[in-house]
Amino acid sequence: MKSSTLKSLQYPIGDFICPEEITKEQIKKWIKTLESFPVKLTNIVLNLNNEQLNTPYRPNGWTVIQLVHHIADSHHNSYTRFKWALTEEAPIIKAYEEKDWANLVDASTSPVILSLNYITALHTKLVYLLKGLTDEQLNRYFIHPSGETKVTVAENIGSYAWHSNHHYAHIKNLCEREGWL
Repeated sequence: MKSSTLKSLQYPIGDFICPEEITKEQIKKWIKTLESFPVKLTNIVLNLNNEQLNTPYRPNGWTVIQLVHHIADSHHNSYTRFKWALTEEAPIIKAYEEKDWANLVDASTSPVILSLNYITALHTKLVYLLKGLTDEQLNRYFIHPSGETKVTVAENIGSYAWHSNHHYAHIKNLCEREGWL
């Protein structure tokens, strides 16, 4: 497989590029993405059978079930990072080995409905929190240990809106290629 084809399968919506100036309208758009994501994800995944759920979205990629469980794990970690940034001064967050998490038994074999329900509950709480933030809170930040990168709450909202769309595109594109839709 050509590297350009593999890259388009791996990053179907491209990389996340955060605008230099994040407007209130952009924040609202990102929050709307996070708000609608659980239903959108559930609608595309819930009717897939076990064989389909265990199909990788690309060669050597995660299966659909691993993707859904990864989204739950990743967004759980992100929710905690939001809380740390809002309650501590420039906390250094803990990174995690997402590839290793995706190979644990819960992420590779547990019913997909567990993570779909969790994502629904988590996003409901997250959106409630995000809609109530002040400008000052949106500018609070955490430090990612990889390169000691400063990430504001506003930037993290955009990153997770992108992350939602990124993995949704993996699943949708697979379903379209396989004729499952």
